[in-house]
Amino acid sequence: MPKASIVVPAYNVAATLAETLRALLRQTFDDYEIVLVDDGSTDATAAIAAPFEGARFRIVSQSNRGLAGARNSGIAAARGDYIGFCDSDDLWHPAKLERHVRHLDSRPDVGVSFSGSAMIDETGKPLGLSQRPMLRGIDAAHIFRRNPVGNGSAPVIRRAALDAIAWRPAGEYTRDWWFDETFRQSEDIECWLRMALTTDWSFEGIPGDLTLYRINSGGLSASTEAQLRAWERLVEKLSPLAPGFFARHTPAARAYQLRYLCRRAISDGDATAAGRLAKHSLLSSRRPLWEEPAKSATTLAAALVLGGLGSDRFHSLRAALGKRGLPTNETS
Repeated sequence: MPKASIVVPAYNVAATLAETLRALLRQTFDDYEIVLVDDGSTDATAAIAAPFEGARFRIVSQSNRGLAGARNSGIAAARGDYIGFCDSDDLWHPAKLERHVRHLDSRPDVGVSFSGSAMIDETGKPLGLSQRPMLRGIDAAHIFRRNPVGNGSAPVIRRAALDAIAWRPAGEYTRDWWFDETFRQSEDIECWLRMALTTDWSFEGIPGDLTLYRINSGGLSASTEAQLRAWERLVEKLSPLAPGFFARHTPAARAYQLRYLCRRAISDGDATAAGRLAKHSLLSSRRPLWEEPAKSATTLAAALVLGGLGSDRFHSLRAALGKRGLPTNETS
């Protein structure tokens, strides 16, 4: 049995899949397998994946169940004690798996090992931006407010930690769920927070931008309302697990989530959404202002400037100042 498994959810990713798989096959740690889950693709995804199939690489095919459903099928098929996830448009540094395995081997209390991520554009070009979260001293409140894991391609997770949160909902006859498949957004943070609230497993990061996280330009703000609804449903779902926790921490966590969505709207040039989200963030809690004054002030200022100048002039000004985009250290 391999020591580690890498689960790759894939749905209509013909443009990026081969690059992702080649990066995973260059890992310096050699006791691992790759489980690609073809989630009902209708493009050339299956044909691109087929030549990779072999002793280290397996393909699981299913009708479309969404990202959470593809990850769940990958976990069910995985044989490793450690399970990493890499979305099929992202890339891993060659030493990523080796460093996470070493970390988990040395820290038996850690259930989720993660790292920072550098951002790339659709063509794979570095954007000069990184997600560099806090790595140690992480509790459930910090996960709720700041999601240090960052994105779905950043963590490598102990199988035992995943199995501690597994359940099988009514109507599911083939396998357990680890990620909640009723969520099409915020499924990552829902999983991390549920694990933090219901188990004793620790979350801890390791230094370095070991994931290359692809940012697709355009259309960012179109889903802000859907993202916010998913986040609010997360709070509604998990609140019965720890009512006091959510009563204390939800206003600040909501403010951070709204600030994150505001930054997404700014990046997409949506002045109306950016202004609305900035206002609601301030109304929810002022905690981001004193915990992260520089980032909060920059976000508010950018929303105001965008509203005053309009999208075209705002992006021209940002380009003139040498800014390729706002840093996006928070993800949900």
